[in-house]
Amino acid sequence: MRGVPWWAMLSSALAPVLLIGGWTLAAARQGPAFSSVRDTISALAGRAATDRWLMTAALFGLGLCHLVTAAGLRPAAPVGRLVLAVGGLATLAVATFPVPAVGTSAAHLAAAWVAFAALAVWPAFAWRSGAGAAALRPGFALVGAALLVGLALWLAVALFTDPQRLGLAERCAAGAQAVWPLVVVVSVAAA
Repeated sequence: MRGVPWWAMLSSALAPVLLIGGWTLAAARQGPAFSSVRDTISALAGRAATDRWLMTAALFGLGLCHLVTAAGLRPAAPVGRLVLAVGGLATLAVATFPVPAVGTSAAHLAAAWVAFAALAVWPAFAWRSGAGAAALRPGFALVGAALLVGLALWLAVALFTDPQRLGLAERCAAGAQAVWPLVVVVSVAAA
């Protein structure tokens, strides 16, 4: 693995496993009224969730993975690594401030939007001209950022216009954001 330490490869691979495995396991523990297409990931870690500790632990692990990956992804531009780390810190805040049983939490919403925004745009700041890794070349990095921003925008639109598919939009955006650091790390390792 040239240019990336083994622990950054491990953390980038563990991130989607924690997130997708966490939401899958936590959703299986909910009652029949829960819908992964309609209901958010945050609801799985919320105060009203059954075994909310499952999704809370997965979110904490995801945030830590983003921080570790940001620390180890030295071939990426420092600003991109910083934005990825901000996304990791915001993900830790999402887990720290769960949604209440009724209503919403301003702290949770703010943390979630910072996390989604940072994790959507970090590839646009991580590119380096002349980079050997495909994912760090300007064109590929900007395409990755455009994809992640597009999914985050779908989530924002669903929040206000399509509550029956809000959970689906969130899972697509969050899942892609959890996978993208792995794409970059594998690209760097293969270069």
